[in-house]
Amino acid sequence: MKTWDVIISGAGIIGVSLALELRERGSEVLVLDSGEPGKEASSAAAGMLSATDPETPQELRELARVSAELYPTFVRKIESSSGMLVDFRQGAIALLSKTETAPPEYEPLSPDQLKEHEPALRAGDLAAYRIEGEHSVDPALLMEAGVGAARAAGVVVHGTVAVQQMNSASRLVEVTTAKDRIMARVAVNCQGAWSGAPVRPRKGQMLYLQPESPLLLRHVVRSPEAYLVPRSSGRILVGATVEDVGYDKTVEHGMIAELHRKAGEIVPELSSAPVVASWAGLRPGTPDDLPILGETEKRGVFIASGHFRNGILLAPITAQIMADMIQGKHSQFELSAFAVDRFASSLPGPR
Repeated sequence: MKTWDVIISGAGIIGVSLALELRERGSEVLVLDSGEPGKEASSAAAGMLSATDPETPQELRELARVSAELYPTFVRKIESSSGMLVDFRQGAIALLSKTETAPPEYEPLSPDQLKEHEPALRAGDLAAYRIEGEHSVDPALLMEAGVGAARAAGVVVHGTVAVQQMNSASRLVEVTTAKDRIMARVAVNCQGAWSGAPVRPRKGQMLYLQPESPLLLRHVVRSPEAYLVPRSSGRILVGATVEDVGYDKTVEHGMIAELHRKAGEIVPELSSAPVVASWAGLRPGTPDDLPILGETEKRGVFIASGHFRNGILLAPITAQIMADMIQGKHSQFELSAFAVDRFASSLPGPR
């Protein structure tokens, strides 16, 4: 029986990015996913890479900044290996209440400057800012390309294989599925919202609009009511809710209509744009909204989950941090805020 260096459970953006990093370092990696690789929460995300978002917890800001700086290289590697483009864009516009304090990275825009950057945008009573260091990516394309890049690099990726347990077995780890028991030196739980307590699903509903103008927006636009993310297809993503409703992925017509209305307030042309798609994704949340990164109480069994709204953004840096942990290397970052044992409840492993 083959013994793998690392088995990763979960082929979302965290699992695939870690697989690519480990493979680049010479490890033999097997990735298992209960569904179709790359088709769950990661591909359903908005793809905003907002390293300077004021809502980002203080403990995450350094990782967010560094990960955003890594993104251009991260994208180039995936695009080169997969032969696909992932619609990576740089720059964003933020609309803030005039009573809010803008971060120092935000460059104020006068009404004339805003019109020059985004002619279709209507700020109303909000103050407008340009954010040079923010990016966006199409998560569906990123996941398709990421899985392709992993396979091209020699990572073995299997779908419709649900991992049931990960247990220490002598000096190895035994990974149990419905059909097999597979041995590895290390196993990593990257199952996102399905990782097990205390990780829990946080539902987000969003939609795509198809305006008549093919280049209506050039930048991501963030406002207090909604965010807008343009794609090269001409579609505009509008999002998103944050709901604690368990694993319910029901798309509610009233909520989609409300998001559409809010989008029309920011960009009037979107009021008449048809809704061409709507969906709900399940983000992996934790009680303190911070990721869980590290080795569990089971020797050789690690977890990288709980990234909530920042999974796409934090994928490159999470991959490096987890690869260092797995290889016994010291991290340059202070990681105590993301420790596995910080919650009273234990981590039972995959759900």
